Amino acid sequence: MSANSAPPRPDPVSAADDAARAQARALLAGANHAALAWTDPETLTPGISRIGFGLAPEGGPLTLISALAPHVAALRAHPDCAVMLGEVGARGDALTHPRLMLRARAEFITANDPSRAGLRAEWLKGHPKAALYIDFADFSFVRLHPVSALLNAGFARAFHLSAADLL
Repeated sequence: MSANSAPPRPDPVSAADDAARAQARALLAGANHAALAWTDPETLTPGISRIGFGLAPEGGPLTLISALAPHVAALRAHPDCAVMLGEVGARGDALTHPRLMLRARAEFITANDPSRAGLRAEWLKGHPKAALYIDFADFSFVRLHPVSALLNAGFARAFHLSAADLL
């Protein structure tokens, strides 16, 4: 170590415990929209979109998106993405409210996939207004397969989570 460098700091993010896993799962189950981060296929720069969000019948993260949205081409070219979940409460500093950053890999569900009917029924439970467009040809379900996550559970409480911690 040189005289000008500080010793490495320990990771301030803890390993997940049962309470962190439960809080992350509650954030997933309670969300009906999210922010989706993706990579633009032409410029390789980041983009972000607001998406509808829900859970598939087996509990995995899911979205329904139109082919007209720029993030469709982005996810088809680069399926690695990230999703931010969590709402700011009515009071207090926005940074003190729990939030979950989910790293995921997108998988498009084809119109003839046998699981589509179950996904459709589950989606409409949490997003009833989607009945107006869910069957349009340009809409697809996209499974967001978790890779890892970071839970910020409030001030000075952060946790690393694995894909298994979330399901």
